[in-house]
Amino acid sequence: MVVDDNFPRSPIALREGLHTGIGFPFVVAGAIVGVMEFFGREVREPDPALLDMLATVGSQVGLFLERKRADDAVRESEARKSAILEAALDSIVTIDAEGRVTEFNPAAERTFGYRRADAIGREMAELIVPPALRERHRAGLGRFLRDGTGPVIGRRLEMPAMRADGSEFPVEIAIMRIASAGPPMFTGYLRDITERKRAEEERNRLLAREREAREQAESANQAKDDFLATVSHELRTPLTPILSWAGMLRRRTLDAPTTARALEAIERNARVQKQLVEDLLDISRIITGRMRLDVRPVELAPVVQAAIEAVSPAAEARSVRLETALDPDASVVVGDADRLQQVAWNLLSNAIKFTPEGGRVDVRLARRRAHVELSVADTGRGIAAELLPHVFERFWQADATSTRRHGGLGLGLAIVRHLVELHGGSVAVESAGEGRGTTFRVTLPRLAARAGDAAAERAEPEGGGDAVAYPRLEGLRVLVVDDEPDTAEMLRTLLAECGAEVRTALSTAEALGIFERWTPSVLLSDIAMPEQDGYALIERIRTFDPARGGRVPAIALTAYARNEDRVKATAAGFQVHLPKPVEPAELLAAVARLAARS
Repeated sequence: MVVDDNFPRSPIALREGLHTGIGFPFVVAGAIVGVMEFFGREVREPDPALLDMLATVGSQVGLFLERKRADDAVRESEARKSAILEAALDSIVTIDAEGRVTEFNPAAERTFGYRRADAIGREMAELIVPPALRERHRAGLGRFLRDGTGPVIGRRLEMPAMRADGSEFPVEIAIMRIASAGPPMFTGYLRDITERKRAEEERNRLLAREREAREQAESANQAKDDFLATVSHELRTPLTPILSWAGMLRRRTLDAPTTARALEAIERNARVQKQLVEDLLDISRIITGRMRLDVRPVELAPVVQAAIEAVSPAAEARSVRLETALDPDASVVVGDADRLQQVAWNLLSNAIKFTPEGGRVDVRLARRRAHVELSVADTGRGIAAELLPHVFERFWQADATSTRRHGGLGLGLAIVRHLVELHGGSVAVESAGEGRGTTFRVTLPRLAARAGDAAAERAEPEGGGDAVAYPRLEGLRVLVVDDEPDTAEMLRTLLAECGAEVRTALSTAEALGIFERWTPSVLLSDIAMPEQDGYALIERIRTFDPARGGRVPAIALTAYARNEDRVKATAAGFQVHLPKPVEPAELLAAVARLAARS
């Protein structure tokens, strides 16, 4: 008996009376993964044929095990792949060498709007590539199949894609080639970056806005520095002759003619300084909304004539000829005479300043239907077309260099524009270019203050003027509240002439006192008043019972003429917001409408 020590179970076999044993291995990928053993009670000689057969069986079993292990690995890989595809947040699209879709994960379904079953087998270019890019996509795929080159393989790119409804949107895409022995296949990983692009655009807008704000702040800061430098220069310039001549006068060494010239120089330069200070104060009032007008009917022709007389010495000194044509019959406006004269004076001074010696300034005042037009035209240096939009800006000058020929703060025309707009008018500038003169036109609402004017307007054919017919207000009680006595008196007279019973109050407290004993049909109130303004007045009135006038129709008549002022007034309880100055006919019509509505 031969005992093989390489038989691990031989002791057990002997104990059980087994005398024959044979074993053959299971080989998988060149490695033994198991052994099959057979035992018998008979003693037998080795059988080569049986051994060969068993070796073959072992090899076949090994191959079967190897295939099973490979199949299990494939199934596990497919399961992992499926789980990845299902859970992926990005769209995953796989195509074959013909560009047809072989994989389309759930994220792709959500992103592009196709069901996987509808996408599989279709050309990807027709599904998700915008029409304008399809030929480029096909050409790129063909080039890669021919020579293996492709600018998009293995790179992260941004490009437009298309949904099932035809809408385009931006995606980030990375395309990889799938390693395989057969024809090449490609997988694209796509991510919808619409929100990211929107965020980037918003960020870029914010950055641009911040950059613009910074540039504006820097520009404003530079403008402030330039303005302060200009103010310093303009104030110091007249101070120099004032102080110098004053010093020489104190020494009493000047003869009579020189003394006279010194006094004239001091007075002239003091007036220059006075005008500079007044311009600064005016622009401050305008910026802060504290510019007040003493509004009343004004004959414009005498106002313009007074301004002409004021600038005549300067025109004569520069040999500039003043040509005037003022229509005295069409120039009644509602406004502040002093401020209107300031407008005319500024325009005339500006024209004379920029008109060379021997030039001419034409001043015209004429009626234009329901308006009065004042034009000041000069034959001076003119204004370039690109500079015209800036003419009425504060602190702006066409020549702000240290070599400029004309002084000033650059405030005069800005003040003109604000004053004209406060009067309900407009101002415009025209110039054919440098060296071809400049024309300024001021348009103001016209008031037909005299019965003869009104009758003449009613008799004129169309194109010859607007007829003004005031409504009758008999039986109406109107309370006028304005802290300016002249304005209150003007409104009282206007309303009384149309038949209304009018009472006036110069403050909120006085108006509330009148309400205690007299209920008006219409309230006409200013907004800006000391101690308590018009908003406080209307708020208090709206708390009254209707029998005491708590629902009285109210008109806000105010110099605050911005849109936000109108919104604020109506929100406070006023039904109508009328900016000063207002046409009498418009005011009376508003009163009549409110009374009829109530």
